[in-house]
Amino acid sequence: MMEKLSAEEFDLNYQGVLKRLKSAAEKSGRDISEITLLAATKTVDADTINYAIEKGITHIGENRVQELISKHGLLRPAHSHFIGHLQTNKVKDIIDKVEMIESVDSIRLANEISKQAQKRGIVMDVLLEINIGGEESKSGFAPEDAEKAVGEVAKLDGIRVKGLMAIPPATDLPEESRKYFREMYKLFIDIRGKNIDNSNMSVLSMGMSNDFDIAVEEGANLVRVGTSLFGRRI
Repeated sequence: MMEKLSAEEFDLNYQGVLKRLKSAAEKSGRDISEITLLAATKTVDADTINYAIEKGITHIGENRVQELISKHGLLRPAHSHFIGHLQTNKVKDIIDKVEMIESVDSIRLANEISKQAQKRGIVMDVLLEINIGGEESKSGFAPEDAEKAVGEVAKLDGIRVKGLMAIPPATDLPEESRKYFREMYKLFIDIRGKNIDNSNMSVLSMGMSNDFDIAVEEGANLVRVGTSLFGRRI
């Protein structure tokens, strides 16, 4: 869980994050308005999330299905994403509660999202998760399989491929993530240039609290920030 955060602490954290975002955006030749800040709200209580939304947070993301369900209906209007590992048997539980699933890591999962979206007569925006570090412990498509995967998923009814997502290998030195972010951006641009039907490749989601500014410098236009906004989990 998270330590209970005061309004003053959140305000200070939020301003610090915005300052980092603005600086990183400028370094990449962009305006901060071109970067989406998504608040990763795992273990954060509904009241705190609602305060964050009041202060200007427009996008929120949950990692766990049960937690997303428990908060659904308690929160102020915001763009809601699912950003964690999603089991196929849980898709039906969240398909009508989020606007985007960022963590599509297999064709099997994409097929289930397609099935459940069609049942409800909706089209779900998705990002394909890329295992950019080639880690055996992580799910996701291998970089060399990404283009083919985009093409396959884009053919499915009830799904709209919006881009890519990645989490680089964990490191104590954020600068070490830069090479992975750079590789992701190149992959993103290469696939976008193919103009694959039913994919507009407009979103590159990468970067978290310790390295989101580096991710933005290397081309990210959506960052997922939890600890830097809400404090450390205890």
